[in-house]
Amino acid sequence: MGGSTEYYKMTTVKRERESVAASPSRQDMELARVAQRCIMEALDRSKAVKIKLESEAGDLPPIELPPASLRLIGQLLGLMSEGRPIALMPEKQELTTVEAANFLNVSRPFVIKEIDAGRIPHRKVGSHRRVLLSDLIEYAESMHAGHEAALENLSKLSVELGDY
Repeated sequence: MGGSTEYYKMTTVKRERESVAASPSRQDMELARVAQRCIMEALDRSKAVKIKLESEAGDLPPIELPPASLRLIGQLLGLMSEGRPIALMPEKQELTTVEAANFLNVSRPFVIKEIDAGRIPHRKVGSHRRVLLSDLIEYAESMHAGHEAALENLSKLSVELGDY
């Protein structure tokens, strides 16, 4: 088949049943930071086509993962270690106008106004609008770029007027 496989031992720690907190604790953030560093360092040195995880006790069947999946896990752990909120969604996920407004941190009427103006692509399901997550991300990036350009212009004007 070609390619190599690297083996890593995986240890599981049993935890009492607990509710998942909205944001990670300081201890979880530190664990995520250490785990992220270990995963990313291992991947940086690896030329493996797949990586095999085995439980230390051997009581679970081993699993093989592509390095790309561990890289994604490493990135998620990096975000978690910073205490940042994380949401995983398929790129082709459709959102309601309420979900789109929450994603953009704006009001629902603003989202509808942007949809009606043709700035956010959508489709209708009956009388309801649906927006693709990928389209919303593109819109958010263009909105952010517009804000950055406006701030840059304000800064230039301020310098020209001698206020800065």
